[in-house]
Amino acid sequence: MFTSEKGVVEEWLSEFKTLPETSLPTYATNLKDKSSLVSSLYKVIQEPQSELLEPVCHQLFEFYRSGEEQLLRFTLQFLPELIWCYLSVSASRNVHSSGCIEALLLGVYNLEIVDKQGHSKVLSFTIPSLSKPSVYHEPSSIGSMALTESALSQHGLSKVMYSGPHPQREMLTAQNRFEVLTFLLLCYNAALTYMPSVSLQSLCQISSRICVCGYPRQHVRKYRGISSRMPVSSGFMVQMLTGIYFACYNGEWDLAQKALDDIIYRAQLELYPEPLLVANAIKASLPHGAMKSSKEGTRCIQVEITPTASRISRNAVTSMSIRGHRWKRHEQPDNNNDTTELGILVIPEISVTNVAGERTGNGEKGRTLGEIDAQHIQGVQDTATDPRTESKGLPEIRRQKSVRKMMEDGISSPGRVQF
Repeated sequence: MFTSEKGVVEEWLSEFKTLPETSLPTYATNLKDKSSLVSSLYKVIQEPQSELLEPVCHQLFEFYRSGEEQLLRFTLQFLPELIWCYLSVSASRNVHSSGCIEALLLGVYNLEIVDKQGHSKVLSFTIPSLSKPSVYHEPSSIGSMALTESALSQHGLSKVMYSGPHPQREMLTAQNRFEVLTFLLLCYNAALTYMPSVSLQSLCQISSRICVCGYPRQHVRKYRGISSRMPVSSGFMVQMLTGIYFACYNGEWDLAQKALDDIIYRAQLELYPEPLLVANAIKASLPHGAMKSSKEGTRCIQVEITPTASRISRNAVTSMSIRGHRWKRHEQPDNNNDTTELGILVIPEISVTNVAGERTGNGEKGRTLGEIDAQHIQGVQDTATDPRTESKGLPEIRRQKSVRKMMEDGISSPGRVQF
């Protein structure tokens, strides 16, 4: 640790002691912009033998118990690094050098499990129902859901899970260690949106180290230092995955991807079903292409939300449109009654290029069936009977004149005659 960094930390320790109570909110707001102080504090925490470690832990605890929201979040950003230092020291059997870190973790835990009146907290979690839409899913995309009697009786009911009350701890042991650390990570994840990028990087790095230390993958990752295996619990790994999933979409794609693979590696070795389920679900939901790890701001998960406007077209075929079309067809006036009475069957002409409009003729509206046959049949002298005319009681149409005879008599055909 350099002298300049040590001087920054010492100035920070002395400044808070002389700070009046009225200027505490202003001091807390300006504290998050001091990047040099944050990097110096990380170096102090990473050196268990540092003489500044104990006063730094004491002041971080004072920040947390002050009640100021900005100071509380300032302490929380160092929580992943504090957990890693405690676990690494505990694995090396050097418990005496981690006393101040253990006291800080216990102090934060005991403050979080009680409310302002000193009563134990009971945290509640509402499990969403798949039958109701949310920003993550649509019930119609899941498939048909059978409306059975049991399903109807449970419709609209929300399942609520409770956590707590948690007992107070005076010291960390092998039995309660991961119970306390899991709850601390839960508190850290509740404030993920306020955590800076350096804290998210620390979370991804310590997650990878905890999962691969003492295993063959440690040599692949080229992690130096401690080589002892660290025991982890299933709930602790799930809480790590929650923060890693957030880091994937907030500028730490590379580190989060590596940490996710290492957690899956360790969960497969330990045969933990909960971390495997959550990690594989996260991996399946990530985009195929790698996202840029440059700090371009907060990213979001793209989901499809049902629009408020109706998607039904105005020209859609409905039962009402079919009825209207049928009534319109029946209400059309019959203008060809005089023609049918004379025994001439008129064939309507339909324009192909104007299907949606009115049925207009192409200049040959008065063409009768007898005249059309006379244009295309030459030398036909026999009599043909149209069965359609017989069914309607119309007189039969006799085809007796050829086209040549009609031309000699001077009768002009309304159609086109091609030779």
